[in-house]
Amino acid sequence: MDLEREVLLQNYARYPLVLARGKGCYVYDLEGRRYLDFITGIGVNALGHAHPRILKVIREQAALLIHTSNLYYHQYQGPLAKRLVAASGLARVFFSNTGTESVEGALKMVHAHGRAIHPEKYEVIALDNGFHGRSLGALSVTGQAKYRQDFEPLVPGARFVPANDVAALEAAFSERTAGMIVEMIQGEGGINPLTQEYVFKARQLADRHQALLIADETQCGVGRPGTYFAYQRPATVVLPDIVVAAKPLACGIPLGIILANETAAAAIKPGMHGTTFGGGPLACRVALEFLDILEELLPHIQKVGGYFHVMLNELARKHSFVKEVRGFGLMLGVELAVPGKQMVLDAMGEGLLLNCTHDTVLRFLPPYIVTEKEVDQALKILAKLFGKVKPGP
Repeated sequence: MDLEREVLLQNYARYPLVLARGKGCYVYDLEGRRYLDFITGIGVNALGHAHPRILKVIREQAALLIHTSNLYYHQYQGPLAKRLVAASGLARVFFSNTGTESVEGALKMVHAHGRAIHPEKYEVIALDNGFHGRSLGALSVTGQAKYRQDFEPLVPGARFVPANDVAALEAAFSERTAGMIVEMIQGEGGINPLTQEYVFKARQLADRHQALLIADETQCGVGRPGTYFAYQRPATVVLPDIVVAAKPLACGIPLGIILANETAAAAIKPGMHGTTFGGGPLACRVALEFLDILEELLPHIQKVGGYFHVMLNELARKHSFVKEVRGFGLMLGVELAVPGKQMVLDAMGEGLLLNCTHDTVLRFLPPYIVTEKEVDQALKILAKLFGKVKPGP
């Protein structure tokens, strides 16, 4: 920690914990103390740590071919793209490295699509409290001033509207609108799901104005809600034009995706976009194995996620400072009437890792392999911490 303070850019407010290894749902520090991991690298380590099937694939592929660049073919991009097309209902795939990079590519797609219709058709509607990444383009459509203010002016054309406000959404759309970007369940913004009415209206308005609807599934998708993607949840089934995702797809090896229908994909012509590392053989082969495992786990995610939600609500009823429990599957948030940062530190002291977003929302992103036993363990720690809170008048 001292060495990092001396030589690293000081942009992270790290917790005072050095992790040395992980196994299953747990990580261990340098002294061997065990922590129940309910944040999973902010949703990345979705199969926990050291999953035997993933380790086997990594060892085998690392000995064969790690990187080729996109100058050449390799044997895993095509099969992975086919799996993702089938799971998503879309037509084509672009492989990137991160969610932010995928958002950048999707925004380029939207701009190219809009400008092909009219030079002034470049506006992108985004949501208050949304979060889409740290690059200038992604920040431009991130609806939280604390992330944007130090870097303005950003890319022009973003219009922000409140989530789930249909009237504001209708007012924001115009002939200048080229696209709209949404998280079906806002993550960094406080685990806020979009309503069925709002999602359907967004799809309807995008169609009416020849605009592309982007679903940012970087945190809320790829299995976490109990379906492959959050836009496939029974309450809000709608097919976007573009889907971006990343986090759990290659189990800790960087891999992002842009999924697009033929209309959106046609906006990107040869030479208009590319990446050096995206879609390498190691990442793609791991992702194929991950999708095999995920297919087996989806019912489990729904079952254990439902149990966790019910038990969090039971705990909430005992404490007046808990305002609401939100989320689906294994993406859950507990909104407090008190600041949550100290509770995250106290939980760490008790052997539970979680984090706090939007200052007062405890965020839980457990691994997909979690069982009711580990959920009970986490709830026991939370009950202990909640019992120490002295709410104000």
